[in-house]
Amino acid sequence: MIGRFFSTQNFAPLESKRLILRLPEMEDYPQWAELRAKSQTFLRPFEPRWGETELARFSFRHRVKKARADAAADKAYAFLLFEKGPNPKLVGGLNLSNLRRRVAQTVTLGYWVGVDQINKGIMSEAVARVLPFIFDELDLHRAEAACLVDNQRSMRVLEKNGFMREGQAEGYLKIDGKWQDHVLFGLTKERYIDHVQPRS
Repeated sequence: MIGRFFSTQNFAPLESKRLILRLPEMEDYPQWAELRAKSQTFLRPFEPRWGETELARFSFRHRVKKARADAAADKAYAFLLFEKGPNPKLVGGLNLSNLRRRVAQTVTLGYWVGVDQINKGIMSEAVARVLPFIFDELDLHRAEAACLVDNQRSMRVLEKNGFMREGQAEGYLKIDGKWQDHVLFGLTKERYIDHVQPRS
C-alpha cells in the first residue's frame, strides 16, 4: 500500500486536471516564501500566529525534512499545490495530519491557498484529488476537518466534496493567537464510496 511510494527517494505526486500535489523540496523555497509573504494578511485570521522565523530558509528546510520523515513513517502528508504548466506555479498547500491507525483509521485535513487564487476552485479540486489517496491508497476509514465558524468559503469546499457538518467545538484551536470555536466536518469511506467517489 504505502511502500510503493517510497521505492525511490521521491514521493509520487498526485495529479488532477489543473494541479500537482507533492511533498515540498528545497527548490520550492523561493516560490513558497514569496507566496506566503504576499498572502500573510489574508491568511492571518485562519492560521496559528506566525513566528519571527516563519519565512526563513532554515525553517523551510525543517519543513521539508519533517514532511518526508512523516510521510515515510505514515504519520502525516504535507503537500504543496502547483498549477500545471511549463513552470509549475505554487498556489497553496494541503496537509493530512494526526493520522491514526488501529481502531480509528482517521486523518485530519487542513489547507491554505494563496491570496491571488481565491474563488478559482483550486482547493475544491485539490481536496477532491486527495480523497482517493486517503481512502484508497492509505486505506483509512474517515477524514476530518474543522473550520472557523465564519469561514464560509472553506465550508463550501468541504461540503462540495461530501463532508458532513457534525457539530461545533468550543475553543477548538488557537488561531491568530486566540482559542476559537470551530465547525467540525467528517467524511467516512462509506459515504465517499456511495456519494463522492468518481464514477467510471
